[in-house]
Amino acid sequence: MASSTVPPKTPARPRPKNAENAENPGNPERDVTRRLLDSAATLSYDPATEVDWETPLDKDFHGASPEWSTLYGTAYWGELSDAQRKELTRHEAASVASTGIWFEMILQQMVLRDIYAKDPTDADFQWALTEIADECRHSIMFARGAQKLGAPAYRPHRVAVELGRAFKTLAVGEAAYAAILVAEEVLDVMQRDWMRDERVVPFVRTINNIHVVEESRHMKFARDETRKRLAHAGWARRQFSALVIAIASYVIVTSMVNKGVYANAGLDGKRARAEAETNEHHKSMMRSSCSGLMEFLASARLLTKPALVFYRRAHLI
Repeated sequence: MASSTVPPKTPARPRPKNAENAENPGNPERDVTRRLLDSAATLSYDPATEVDWETPLDKDFHGASPEWSTLYGTAYWGELSDAQRKELTRHEAASVASTGIWFEMILQQMVLRDIYAKDPTDADFQWALTEIADECRHSIMFARGAQKLGAPAYRPHRVAVELGRAFKTLAVGEAAYAAILVAEEVLDVMQRDWMRDERVVPFVRTINNIHVVEESRHMKFARDETRKRLAHAGWARRQFSALVIAIASYVIVTSMVNKGVYANAGLDGKRARAEAETNEHHKSMMRSSCSGLMEFLASARLLTKPALVFYRRAHLI
């Protein structure tokens, strides 16, 4: 049973002497995935043993940094007791984890479709399977984490679920990989705060640390694939992809905190939802978390006027 907040580094496994030759060194298109495969072999975690699942939940801790709560800074937040604030952040963290599972399942299916029938000896193919394996472990980790936080099974709205069903079936190329990047980038920034915050319950900090370390590789791959797929894209395709990515981003971000968290945390759900929707502090936190992402999308010429409408509605810009 692990008890430390930051998991120990997994020992590196030596690579075969002929590994570089087997991967066709000198091909710049494979350099990124070769490095990612090396990184995964050197630094990966098993949440089943790294996370302290045995110690009972300590309700003296938050589930997430309170500054990331959707009610932080509102009049309602000021009226809540310390115990109520902690209960709310635990439910919010569980909701974010559940949304993460939902999107990771979409991600896995899109990546599998992308590599179907491709060369299994290729580094890109092997990295894609490595990423899927990571996401499977992350989804189980998030599920167990939400359960330990004492939260119900939060799910996105039915409309979001059906849109996700269509997206995972139809999205290809840069639309798929840039949407993957959006979900990963938004989670990455907030989880970096949570994993360093001693007010957050230790097992959640460990979960966040694992996810941040391993998702950093996934984000690099998603950026590289987005650039690669856009290299020869014409104006019409770029416009269409930009809009699809923006809509997907809006659905993902607005699904992160389920509206049911307030009542389940013992609050007045109607009042909490109303104050959360107008909470300028939380909107500012979301915008700051996405500054790097927006810079990347701008550099890829994906911040078109129609796309900006959805990013603004989601308070990402």
